[in-house]
Amino acid sequence: MSTVDLTRARLSFPGVVRSEWIKLRSLRSTFWCYLIVVVLTIGLAALVASAIPTDGVVGARPGAAPAAPLDPDATWLTVSTIGVAFGQLVVAVLGALVITGEYGTGMIRSTFTAVPTRLPALAAKALVFGVVTFVLTLAALVVGALLAAPILAGRGVKPDLGAGSVWVALLGAAGYLTLLGILAMAIGLIIRVSAGAIATALGLVLVVPIIFNLLASLTQADWARNVGAFLPSDAGGRGYAFKPTGGVTDGILTLDGSQGLLVLAAWCVLAAVVGAVLVKRRDA
Repeated sequence: MSTVDLTRARLSFPGVVRSEWIKLRSLRSTFWCYLIVVVLTIGLAALVASAIPTDGVVGARPGAAPAAPLDPDATWLTVSTIGVAFGQLVVAVLGALVITGEYGTGMIRSTFTAVPTRLPALAAKALVFGVVTFVLTLAALVVGALLAAPILAGRGVKPDLGAGSVWVALLGAAGYLTLLGILAMAIGLIIRVSAGAIATALGLVLVVPIIFNLLASLTQADWARNVGAFLPSDAGGRGYAFKPTGGVTDGILTLDGSQGLLVLAAWCVLAAVVGAVLVKRRDA
């Protein structure tokens, strides 16, 4: 009878990717979080587009000077990406749960047993989560934009469906959500506890920018504004702004779209490196 030498068996990287795909799609939290993001993105785009005044002018009051009409393409982009502000919270929570859930159930031990070097498993997990998040969020953003365009046109705001700046910004919005989710995953890898990882990720997205905005308002310090520009949410938000331009004006730094996404990517790399070092040194 022939025998198989299991000591020479190795799980290939494509096999690890398939394993991570099975784990991701088998979680209930994955389905519900992605569903919430898609519904919010499409639903809010249609809802806000429907709320635009029929004359395409916002802020006009009886007896006051007529307000300037809305920029069609800028309004279209704003309406189409309004759901990102809420979707980022859900994506951050899911990103943290993808890794901390395995630590909570103890499945991470089985994962690291199958992949003793550990890092390929983490890379596969980030790859699967990143690709799925980017595809779904981009699809939701495109559907929301295509749904909002005729609604806006019917209310006097006629966007140019061929406006490249808008479609590039939608790509940037999907990239922002994807990178933010990967950052939350890296934070979860460092903390390993769901509650702590979620609190840290949401605090970095919501609380820290408020603190720097308060500092900038109270002290009028340029450094507070400049530091705030490099926070994940502020930098990433430039990735889906309408025709963002970068530079320094009166000592205040502004990032353009590509710079903002690169800064957010740098946050992801930094957190991932710290998490990888800890994974190699700590027990599962």
